[in-house]
Amino acid sequence: MNPFPDDIFTEPEDVDPDTLANLGPLTRLAGIWEGRKGIDLNPKADGPERRVYLERIEMQPIDPQANGPQLLYGLRYHVHINTEEEDITFHDQVGYWLWEPATGLIMQTLAIPRGQVALAGGQANPDGSSLVVRAKRGDTEYGIASTAFLEYAFHTDSYELTVTFNADGSWSYVSDTMLAVRGQAEPFRHRDRNTLTKVADPTPNPLALIAASKPA
Repeated sequence: MNPFPDDIFTEPEDVDPDTLANLGPLTRLAGIWEGRKGIDLNPKADGPERRVYLERIEMQPIDPQANGPQLLYGLRYHVHINTEEEDITFHDQVGYWLWEPATGLIMQTLAIPRGQVALAGGQANPDGSSLVVRAKRGDTEYGIASTAFLEYAFHTDSYELTVTFNADGSWSYVSDTMLAVRGQAEPFRHRDRNTLTKVADPTPNPLALIAASKPA
């Protein structure tokens, strides 16, 4: 059965401009975060390599977004990762976390500067203690797109990210990316994990700041 309305153009009215008040399960991700004990397991020619990394993630609220009748609240994020032994960037990633209050849909978009993008989706409760989003190669709704070289050498079949909110206000994640590495008979599970602690609060979204500045 089609879950969508016949009217695909009319946008919702009386939308609350305060994104931070409407993020549902994403509320606990808003802010600036750091983690110093990330673990990365990645494929190399002579076998898997384990690296410890330092991570900084900034997640700031964006103005409410509408796809016709669909209303989304979200966070724009930037992930920067390096290691103690090297100054060069180990990993860089940008994207959005999105929440649809009407349906419980959560989405993560991601883009990395090596020619790969993905849209991952899942379902969550507003007060949920964890989030899970998934994407699969070839899926036209929640899928993965890569450059010709990555398709040839490190073919990405699926992506899954699990976020767990901890009692002390921190949050942890486990990221699993299944790769078909050229020349290797078995799929490789590329896994990253870390725990992040807040170092700064988020800045309210532009529309919320404008609304707050108007006389009552």
